[in-house]
Amino acid sequence: MRQRLAGLEPETLEIIDDSAAHAGHAGAAGGGGHFRLVIVSNRFAGMNAVSRHRLVYQQLGDLMSGRIHALSINALAPGEL
Repeated sequence: MRQRLAGLEPETLEIIDDSAAHAGHAGAAGGGGHFRLVIVSNRFAGMNAVSRHRLVYQQLGDLMSGRIHALSINALAPGEL
């Protein structure tokens, strides 16, 4: 995830793996993890939340159908913290 999201040139990139809290969940049985993401990038300036999330999903690509079962995204432009 970190490598793929590097394309967004983040100032801040925090990936929290919450998979252990979801053990026994149907998605966890298939090997997909549960993650929280905090990312701050100039690329998000002027974009609404939906557009920001789409950009993150584009960067993650096929990980969203395998390694990642659930992803909570907090995507911000600099100064929005």
